Amino acid sequence: MEFRSNFENPKLTNKNQYMKFSTKAIHAGQQPCPTTGAVMTPVYLTSTYVQEEIGKHKGYVYSRIANPTRTALEQNIAALENGKHGIAFGSGMAAVDAIFRLLKPCDHVIISHNVYGGTYRLAKQVLEDYRLQFEFIDTTNIKLVEQTIRQETRMIFVETPTNPTMEITDLKAIVKIAKGNRLISVCDNTFATPYLQQPLEYGIDIVVHSLTKYLNGHSDMLGGLVVTNDMKTAERLRFIHKSTGGILSPFDAWLCLRGVKTLPIRMEQHSTNAIQVARWLLKQRKVKRVLYPGLPSHPQHKLAKKQMKKFGGMISFDLGSFEKAKKFLKKVQLCALAESLGGVETLISHPATMTHASVPKDQREKSKVTEGLVRLSVGLENVDDIIKDLQQALKNI
Repeated sequence: MEFRSNFENPKLTNKNQYMKFSTKAIHAGQQPCPTTGAVMTPVYLTSTYVQEEIGKHKGYVYSRIANPTRTALEQNIAALENGKHGIAFGSGMAAVDAIFRLLKPCDHVIISHNVYGGTYRLAKQVLEDYRLQFEFIDTTNIKLVEQTIRQETRMIFVETPTNPTMEITDLKAIVKIAKGNRLISVCDNTFATPYLQQPLEYGIDIVVHSLTKYLNGHSDMLGGLVVTNDMKTAERLRFIHKSTGGILSPFDAWLCLRGVKTLPIRMEQHSTNAIQVARWLLKQRKVKRVLYPGLPSHPQHKLAKKQMKKFGGMISFDLGSFEKAKKFLKKVQLCALAESLGGVETLISHPATMTHASVPKDQREKSKVTEGLVRLSVGLENVDDIIKDLQQALKNI
């Protein structure tokens, strides 16, 4: 029996007729198993599917092309973004790579200058060898974005908030520029999640997520997902998806479906904890600067208030030098020194040597990713315990 969702491609133009976000997080893209009645979507661990006869099947033929568990997740996240089409990949970077494969040799991409280091590495060290052109600029400067457009420009790729300096790009302004110049607009919405920010609502063409982070929320799987409202773009991405094979496994899809059910309450608590930690950090004399969109001192605080529901769980702060950052990171106990973010546990990292190690030093400095910068993914522990750990580590530098 073909697995079909009761919420497949929902028409969301009149939102009052449809589910609220928390309800969609639990139900969108899913229905009880048609065979057993199981409430949870089954993990369809199969590579292939029986066909009744040549050209006649029940919607699935081979799991590289489609899998019912993956389909449920794709529809779920698309619904959360108020989008029509979702395509799930084996990692966030596989999803970003597929987006760039929409382009042709010599096409030019304008991209936020302090995006995730893996995106920078893919662009500069892989795709430029295939004659794509990437220009990393401050996309918070809308005039600069306009001035950077040239004849070969085909795409504007923004990350907001950026990783790790928490810069906020005006999505409405980017959409206006993109549409006026017939460019594809892309937003990496990993930090904000669709709970805090929905770029498609501003007119962004393509939204990309690392499922590994907040959407899954439990640090136990890898995945990426692209959402769009454009059928032609979705068809091309699905063709790239099945042709290159960077697919999400059924079990990882199931893990993410499980995790996303609690996304609303997790993001509320991440945001609540983070603003308290950010305010505390702001008072510490050993901390040179605190980067968090929820602080009035943040240069795009007003825009963040307008564009985001809340401010999320990511904070970066500068301790002034590599030596101090290294000493501090050695002293933390509750906060785990590790790559990644968005899990229930508090993770802490050093972008210059970890997530952004592949970015040349001069480019990092230009983007204000300093040697003393520390990135904090504020978890769901009691916030007093998080602050106590940061406090004891600060005392020892």
